[in-house]
Amino acid sequence: MSLNKITTCLWFDGRAEEAANHYIAIFKNSEITQIQRDTDAGKEAPGGDTGTAKVVAFKLDGRPFIGLNGGPYFKFNEAISFQVECTDQAEIDSYWERLGEGGDESKQRCGWLVDKFGVSWQVIPKQLKEFLGGPDKEGAARATSEMMRMKKLDIAALKKAYDGET
Repeated sequence: MSLNKITTCLWFDGRAEEAANHYIAIFKNSEITQIQRDTDAGKEAPGGDTGTAKVVAFKLDGRPFIGLNGGPYFKFNEAISFQVECTDQAEIDSYWERLGEGGDESKQRCGWLVDKFGVSWQVIPKQLKEFLGGPDKEGAARATSEMMRMKKLDIAALKKAYDGET
């Protein structure tokens, strides 16, 4: 019996295999688990060129995903995003750089970015909950204000703002 009853399905326009390979190169404990390729029988379906990946099953950090090449009918938007909780600034910097590579820089704000496939990500420090929702309400307000000025989140700057050192 699978422990994961919920699998996220991401709709791509011909780039599911490319996206899966990109993501598994970024996240540890990740792999492509199956690729279903189009056959002659699928040529009438959207993106149905014989031999191209139609469905790509993959895991990111052990979590299941499906990449579906469904055609140009639906696009990603910021209403859905994936949150990557980081332990330190080096980890934030690494995920930010790798996920943001080739993405829309105009959509980078407050730790959010959109990657080259149009998928939205939040790259955040594990301390963010403390900074924004900690017991010091004035500190949380200062940290929130500081965060609103950032693109990539800076743990040291958020802590200074929370502590009233700015």
